[in-house]
Amino acid sequence: MLWLMRFSGFFSAAMLVILLSPSLQSFHPAEAIRSSHHLDGLLRLPPPRLSFRPAPRFRNAADANKCASSSVSTSVCDPSLVHVAITLDVEYLRGSIAAVHSILQHSQCPENIFFHFLVSETNLESLVKSTFPQLNFKVYYFDPEIVRNLISTSVRQALEQPLNYARNYLADLLEPCVERVIYLDSDLVVVDDIAKLWSTSLGSRTIGAPEYCHANFTKYFTAAFWSDTRFARAFAGRRPCYFNTGVMVIDLVRWRRIGYSKRIERWMEIQKNDRIYELGSLPPFLLVFAGHVAPIEHRWNQHGLGGDNVKGSCRDLHAGPVSLLHWSGSGKPWTRLDSKQPCPLDALWAPYDLYGHAH
Repeated sequence: MLWLMRFSGFFSAAMLVILLSPSLQSFHPAEAIRSSHHLDGLLRLPPPRLSFRPAPRFRNAADANKCASSSVSTSVCDPSLVHVAITLDVEYLRGSIAAVHSILQHSQCPENIFFHFLVSETNLESLVKSTFPQLNFKVYYFDPEIVRNLISTSVRQALEQPLNYARNYLADLLEPCVERVIYLDSDLVVVDDIAKLWSTSLGSRTIGAPEYCHANFTKYFTAAFWSDTRFARAFAGRRPCYFNTGVMVIDLVRWRRIGYSKRIERWMEIQKNDRIYELGSLPPFLLVFAGHVAPIEHRWNQHGLGGDNVKGSCRDLHAGPVSLLHWSGSGKPWTRLDSKQPCPLDALWAPYDLYGHAH
């Protein structure tokens, strides 16, 4: 019976690979097939050496004239561009490269995407150029000292890394001519045309993200927070819902005008003294934006595939279509694949992995 259950789980993953594989999938999002498998106690592997295969050059549009930009000399201020921001660091670099690869592969006009890479190390630009020779991108240095004294301890050490907080300062780091940006975490792949996400209307809101109003919102803050009216009243007059900050569309014009970076910093300063949350960079975003988020379809953040924050448990997809798969949580697909103990859904990440030599 045990072998039958395992076969069933991996059969589900195989079917998902067929549906979402870059060589077989069109630009229509695949319907999710649910799978189940559980894995505990996975050991962390050392960070990978910085060696990646060059990605192919993608020309995906049937009519090349539909794609306005066509060279790496494209100005960052070109109004036809889709702007995407991703962090680059050694530990998650393999994931970032896979994310970029997936975006290019599924974009009708990959030439029109401009990537903004946020780094705290200065030796990664040449690696990006060698892996993506045709890529429109710029590297921005984020000084860890900006937030080092604002970061408090979290339930997981990875959540305490200063680069996790770089998203708070996109409005300052990026050129003033960049009026909107899609922020993406490093542990995801996009299996749809990202231009669809880019065109999402934010209305009067500053950020857009998939919301999960059924989640227990109170658990993201401590009992001390909810028992103190000075803090709890922050949500007065709004219906706050959980949203994952790993996929956001951000109106940088409104962000700059209202000064949201300072508002987030103020909550981080309170946290240092009063311990009002446990989960790193997420709660300050919730405090500032929850209840004021432009809702985006859930297909754009099928999150939680990395398990919870304590165990590297395998997770199912949410019901419905899939445009983006996100391995948020402690379990990362590259680590589990290397350990020969993958979760079934990790097979969907593997085709975008450019780490190492050609197979």
